[in-house]
Amino acid sequence: MNIFPHHSEILVSSFSCEEVARKIAAMTKRVNYLDYSEYSKENCQFNGKIGDNRFRLSLMIKRADSFLPLINGKIEPTRTGCILFLKYTLFPSSTFFLAFWSMVTLLMAVLFVLYDNQWLYASLCLLAGAGNFAFAWMYFKSKLKQSQMIFHQMLSLQEKS
Repeated sequence: MNIFPHHSEILVSSFSCEEVARKIAAMTKRVNYLDYSEYSKENCQFNGKIGDNRFRLSLMIKRADSFLPLINGKIEPTRTGCILFLKYTLFPSSTFFLAFWSMVTLLMAVLFVLYDNQWLYASLCLLAGAGNFAFAWMYFKSKLKQSQMIFHQMLSLQEKS
């Protein structure tokens, strides 16, 4: 059971693995984060890495966004096309900070109860921790919908003759 924001889905495509990988590669740029001029020139929707039937992507953004989904995908061939297995998660650094602040608020609540018997302050700490998690889930879900919409549009593009 994963308590951190996540989502998974399976997509079936009539395109071959190679065609799907080519579509993903056409909309993805491997970004050099130190060169902003290069970063802003491209008309790509995603940045990330594409390997042998695997990819790791996120939406291109202009401002930092801690709750942006990281898309880990795997492409498997079938007789009539391919299947894409997608897992949307928070970036590891965002997961770390969400866990860190959740533990801090939990420890503060325990300390308020054990040392000062301050149930009101302990409740406020637990409420702040729960609110932090609720905010993370809600914001992740909104960014998830945006990422899914763009990814699904990308895969449904018609082949050009």
